[in-house]
Amino acid sequence: MILEGAERGLSPLADDDLASLLLIRHFETALLGLFSEGLLSGTTHTCLGQEYVPVALNPLLREDDFTFSNHRGHGHFLARYGDEADGLLAEIMGREGALCGGVGGSQHVYHRAFMSTGVQGESLPVAVGMALRLRRAGRGALACAYLGDGTWGEGAVYEALNLAALWRTPLLVVVENNGIAQSTPTEHGMAGSIAGRAAAFGIPYRRVESIDVNAIRSELAGPVAAVRETGCPLVVEFVTHRLGPHSKGDDTRTARQLLAVKEHDWYERYAGAFPRRFAEADESRRRHVAALVAEVSARPPARWTAP
Repeated sequence: MILEGAERGLSPLADDDLASLLLIRHFETALLGLFSEGLLSGTTHTCLGQEYVPVALNPLLREDDFTFSNHRGHGHFLARYGDEADGLLAEIMGREGALCGGVGGSQHVYHRAFMSTGVQGESLPVAVGMALRLRRAGRGALACAYLGDGTWGEGAVYEALNLAALWRTPLLVVVENNGIAQSTPTEHGMAGSIAGRAAAFGIPYRRVESIDVNAIRSELAGPVAAVRETGCPLVVEFVTHRLGPHSKGDDTRTARQLLAVKEHDWYERYAGAFPRRFAEADESRRRHVAALVAEVSARPPARWTAP
């Protein structure tokens, strides 16, 4: 099985990594199903196809690091706090046990060392402020902020990068470049490149095209450690693919474009590389999420109380 995986350019996953990847995949798929059944209100933005990014990064983060996420943030949360998936689902469904009393919903979650927002570019200035605080604390912690390629059209991003470089803050900026900002291809909305924009502020930059979790982790371990040691920010751009719609059903891509995206899906590639082990873990996580949905759906509505 290891040789088969190697032939496909993939290394064997640790059990925890595989379980985390599949938890996120089936959690996100379940959300789309709940919406189609009319059991969820509002909106949601799944990270289908991009799950490997936070899973690869998670062991490089410490418990005292802060994560700043965006509108497509369920995977970022579950990679760090997978044992609290029921709380996240309850938050999205507005049920008892919700992480934020049911008032944050899918996009606005603040829990432990995690914060997400649906406002484009909002989190990066906050992440810089937190990174400055962490640097002054002197314990080597960092702030990790996730952005999409579309967010690089926001002025707040450049103001934040300017301060991060000037103040030498331990900030890890993770760019999930899936090539499309809602319905606009990136090349139609971004002049230049993310690498060039990082260089303009003198910020180190890395580009990651692999979906191999172990290879990504190995490649980024040194640069992330340098962020802690030097206090210098780092921009890491992941060339990734969004398998699902922008939100719960608004996908303007053609059938041919969607087929091309699916060819890059880590799920299919790992399933083909390690069929037996993958299938067993996949079924286990599928049952786990189904049970989670049933249990949380049966809870009474959440009641928010003012602090």
